[in-house]
Amino acid sequence: MRSRWIARWEPEDVGFWAREGERVARRNLAFSVLSEHVGFSVWTLWSVLVLFMGPEYGIDPAGKFALVSMATLVGAVVRVPYTFAVARFGGRNWTVVAAGLLLVPTVAAFVVMEPGTSYGTFMACALLTGIGGGNFASSMTNINSFFPLREKGWALGLNAGGGNIGVPVVQLAALAVIGAGGGPRLLLGVYIPLVVVSAVCAALFMDNIASVRNDTGAAREAARDPHTWIMAFLYVGTFGSFIGYGFAFGLVLQTQFGRTPLEAAQLTFVGPLLGSLVRPVGGRLADRYGGARITLGTFVAMAAATGVVVLASERGSLGLFTGAFVVLFVLSGLGNGSTYKMIPGIFQARALREGLTGDEADRYGRRLSGAAMGLIGAVGALGGLGINLAFRQSFLSVGSGTGAYVSFLAFYALCFGVTWAVYLRGSAARTRSVAGAGAEPRPSYAEV
Repeated sequence: MRSRWIARWEPEDVGFWAREGERVARRNLAFSVLSEHVGFSVWTLWSVLVLFMGPEYGIDPAGKFALVSMATLVGAVVRVPYTFAVARFGGRNWTVVAAGLLLVPTVAAFVVMEPGTSYGTFMACALLTGIGGGNFASSMTNINSFFPLREKGWALGLNAGGGNIGVPVVQLAALAVIGAGGGPRLLLGVYIPLVVVSAVCAALFMDNIASVRNDTGAAREAARDPHTWIMAFLYVGTFGSFIGYGFAFGLVLQTQFGRTPLEAAQLTFVGPLLGSLVRPVGGRLADRYGGARITLGTFVAMAAATGVVVLASERGSLGLFTGAFVVLFVLSGLGNGSTYKMIPGIFQARALREGLTGDEADRYGRRLSGAAMGLIGAVGALGGLGINLAFRQSFLSVGSGTGAYVSFLAFYALCFGVTWAVYLRGSAARTRSVAGAGAEPRPSYAEV
């Protein structure tokens, strides 16, 4: 049996990559995607479980938005420790543990999911599902170490997209269960064995990289770099939108447009599915044209689509509303891919600016970008919490989501301004290495 620890890992070495690196990296990517996919499905379970909760459960729409908001919150918070767990325990080892932990929220929900259960118990179960959100952070940090900079946009986009697709898959599974006249326990009964399969596959087919070690210095250094927080802000706009809308869309259709659970479930999966599928495309486009440029265009388009959502909401047009919302999902997926491509490029640019070259610059870039990804992913996921809280307040205040949509439009405009001012204004447009489309020998922070 092969060792679970890889002693030598040099993905930037073209010869090493061709001989053995690419094969090993792709195998780890495949099973990382599986684990992250199941994690996303568990994280978003309550976005579909609330569709099963009719009047007999005694929970109003505001209470349901609170349930999904708390799952989003925990998913964001646990991303930070999950990021550093990879270096502490090894990527393969932690993937096994993280996958196995998903049994806790799925089994708990299976036990209590019935009318008469207290709201506090439902809230505790929703909080537990949040640990599924942490799988994204550890998975992205792990895969970031496996791939060379020239392929990170594609690899990270595919890894994240395969995970994100867990959102529409759990919604499709719910649609099948509702259509068959089944209850929520049937849905949970499908996912419990899938959790076991993902943990076993990680144990059998994944690897740890010995050179990746816990480095609190990297975490502190990444936290001090302003670009970590700028990228976290932009990621709120892309991933925060994707996961927030993924949690809320079905409830919005039920609450604002009076759709039944079956009618809502027939629509909710389309946007997350397309948004997940295009995330690797966003990474590829960023590899070719520059992540900052793709991100900038994405925010322009997201603001325009949100304007259409506002119009549809005011007119009560379900068709226009659904179409514009699906476009928002697609654009958020593109933006997810492009923003995550920017992160390793930013720290590679910093290494070059500080005079590092060759393997030393590569190691520095991987070290800081891996640490930054956990922080950026955690803050970005908090955007999902903000979206659900905005919906809750809007429905409580005016009985529709229009107020929330207007606030989202303003936020996308702000994200556009930040992207342009920091990464594309003036001489920044000449430095495409940060965005993943070429390399400048010594880029300055004014150009990042």
